[in-house]
Amino acid sequence: MKKYFFIPLFIFISMNGKTQNENTDTVFSFKKSTHDFGNIPQGKPVYTIFEITNISQSPVQIDNVQVSCGCTSPEWSRDPVAPGETTKLKVGYNAAAEGPFEKTITVIYGNTSKILVIKGNVWKPPAGSAPPNTAVDFLKKIRF
Repeated sequence: MKKYFFIPLFIFISMNGKTQNENTDTVFSFKKSTHDFGNIPQGKPVYTIFEITNISQSPVQIDNVQVSCGCTSPEWSRDPVAPGETTKLKVGYNAAAEGPFEKTITVIYGNTSKILVIKGNVWKPPAGSAPPNTAVDFLKKIRF
């Protein structure tokens, strides 16, 4: 008899907890959660903008933004975002290390967080200038 009492109670508690999590997850809407820089030359910093819209009924502030690496730098407004308004999170990557990369950016607000990702491939440009083109020198000598 006791188990019939606890089953509905457990279901009610589970549903109530899920509703609360869904409400905190719907505070912000992110236009994109991943950005692929593609191929970028080594030593040339790049950045992207993540647009974040407040879809709740009250102002919400981004409490903190944490990055997975010192090679990534976030910039965001510390002001609360009004309902229906959009704010921008600028994320830079210094492209110092050669090879593929994938870095995470954790946006913390209220009781929840959202993980954003930047990725790409850093290629090393050739050292020195290109070799001389003798054919071009030959054409420069011809007079028409």
